[in-house]
Amino acid sequence: MPSFALEGGGAVAPRAGLLRTAHGVVRTPAFMPVGTAGSVKGLSPAEIRAAGTQILLANTYHLMLRPGADLVRELGGLHRMMAWDGPILTDSGGYQIMSLRERVKVREEGVEFRSHLDGRTEFLTPERAMEIQADIGSDVAVTLDHAVLLPIDPAGAREAAERSLRWGERSLGRARECSTPTGAPQLLFAIVQGADDLSLRREMAERTAALPCDGFAIGGLSVGEAKEATWALTRETNAALPTERPRYLMGMGTPLDLLEAVAIGVDLFDCVLPTRNARNGMAFTSDGPLNIRNAVHARDPSPLDPACACDACRQFSRAYLRHLHQAGEILAHRMLTLHNVTFYQTLMSAARAAIEGGAFDDFAGNFRARYRDRAG
Repeated sequence: MPSFALEGGGAVAPRAGLLRTAHGVVRTPAFMPVGTAGSVKGLSPAEIRAAGTQILLANTYHLMLRPGADLVRELGGLHRMMAWDGPILTDSGGYQIMSLRERVKVREEGVEFRSHLDGRTEFLTPERAMEIQADIGSDVAVTLDHAVLLPIDPAGAREAAERSLRWGERSLGRARECSTPTGAPQLLFAIVQGADDLSLRREMAERTAALPCDGFAIGGLSVGEAKEATWALTRETNAALPTERPRYLMGMGTPLDLLEAVAIGVDLFDCVLPTRNARNGMAFTSDGPLNIRNAVHARDPSPLDPACACDACRQFSRAYLRHLHQAGEILAHRMLTLHNVTFYQTLMSAARAAIEGGAFDDFAGNFRARYRDRAG
């Protein structure tokens, strides 16, 4: 049985599908909360599940440094270690080549990192990236890529894209030889790069499509280019990728971003916004983002979002949550995180239902008409 079944939609159109993994089936489109160090900050596995989460993301680079991939394997893999029984996708460490660029040296063999924790040197090759992900025991492992900031000159874009393709081939070759702590199989996603060059993106998508992988990750976007360019590049990439395999747009995005990407054929997403913004006092609502620190909420007895069924909205007022945030109480961070993750998952569930009902354009249009994209 194939790992992905497309139930409706095409190459560059809203799609509904089923992604089958060793730890369960993911109904797409789907959003993955970010659990960088093996934890979605502030939430227990039960709360993550109650928010509607089907699959989450963990970070290869950070788990490599702490607690170490060997220890994760020794403890039975990340699922057992963090008590999460659903699917997990791990990135490969490629994003950190860009985000930690002042601590990185890239060469053809791999990338040398100077740890942000203690300064020690770590060398990550495409092969080791897959070995680490196998030790973690994720359900979906991603090839190592060379991510770069935009804009970038054509020669630099070509160099990073070609290296990503070579590293992808090496990653997939080694991954086939690895095993997880439980012996459960891993799905393998290859990353498509190409910077902000439409023709290079299409070329790299076509060449990556020839690799023996289960799906594709679209990397290197939302890193300095205009939004219009993001969607044009994603559309060009999707048009060149096989329709019958899943596409994952890495590090994306706001609620409006997700709907834009769903509209052009993306199946999976991850982003730190729901969790990071919650810790800064921002809640996503049906009317747009809300900053709980604003004085207008000090005496407001209403919930964050009357349309939301999460515990934060069912139990607490904006006034109380503002008080908790101003007082530095951890409960405020936890409840806003729970609400934001629930909001994202509810949005994706509603988008899927709209796709199934042939009404996605109406659904997305109505959402955009109500949602103001700035905090109130």
